[in-house]
Amino acid sequence: MIPKELLAALRTIEIHTARLANEQLSGTYTSSFKGQGLAFREVRPYQPGDDVRTIDWNVSARMNETFVKVFVEEREMTVMLVVDLSASERFGTRRAPKTRVASEVAALLAFSAIRNNDRVGLIIATDKVDRMVPPKKGEKHVMRVVREILGFEPKWSEAAAHPYDERGRMRLGAGTNLKGALESLVRTSRRRSIAFVVSDFFDAGYERTLALASAKHDVVPVVLVDPRDATLPDVGIATFEDLESGESVVVDTGDPSVRTWYATAMKRIADGRRAAFHKLGLDAVEIETGGSFVRPLRDLFARRAKRIRR
Repeated sequence: MIPKELLAALRTIEIHTARLANEQLSGTYTSSFKGQGLAFREVRPYQPGDDVRTIDWNVSARMNETFVKVFVEEREMTVMLVVDLSASERFGTRRAPKTRVASEVAALLAFSAIRNNDRVGLIIATDKVDRMVPPKKGEKHVMRVVREILGFEPKWSEAAAHPYDERGRMRLGAGTNLKGALESLVRTSRRRSIAFVVSDFFDAGYERTLALASAKHDVVPVVLVDPRDATLPDVGIATFEDLESGESVVVDTGDPSVRTWYATAMKRIADGRRAAFHKLGLDAVEIETGGSFVRPLRDLFARRAKRIRR
């Protein structure tokens, strides 16, 4: 049985994102991603200006007239949603926590995909790969994908087996393991696919695996950000707790030097992440917890479509 709260959230997301996919992203999505190649459609008589390399010599010999092969782009694609639902995704100080934004983004991308007859698959990861949904078509399948994300309750194998880390701190929730999620994408998706990696990317050591994944798939990092990721508010003495490790620290946020140090450290992380994406030539997009999740995706698709036309 699906809890009423989850059912209501699913219905809201279904109505909202299905409409947005139709009205906002239908054209840009189609023109943003190339198909798997060219598929033969038919032969027709040769016309002046046709590429001689497309001449079908066998048919031409039988018909005693020159015929050329006609090809069309094979549009059907596979879209893989790699969604990070580690404990840090529960953070959010604006409209919604990152987990809710992740489900909205995933639903919008999935509805856009099925509108173009593409298949959609899902990989949910925390400190390990928790769940995989094979790619399929149809609105019912899309709603299953969204339900898996919204209703996900991690079974923290690491926390259950080792409730305290090596320093004696109690673990609060599942950590982040993007390397494992990307390895799973490379291992299980045999055909080239469009892979949207939805995460806050607060992890390290995943860059080499990201390069391997991007060599095989069209990887699009979707970075979920919150204003408090980058800056500390001045609220005096405050206790901060890591949602994943359980570590807590008391900070004097009224001290300008502390806020400056924090902003500098977080900027270094963000700049390093962007540099890694740029080095691999990835089209990344950042989506804020308090802003529109449609506009950044629409702009991303428009940029890609423009580049493809060129």
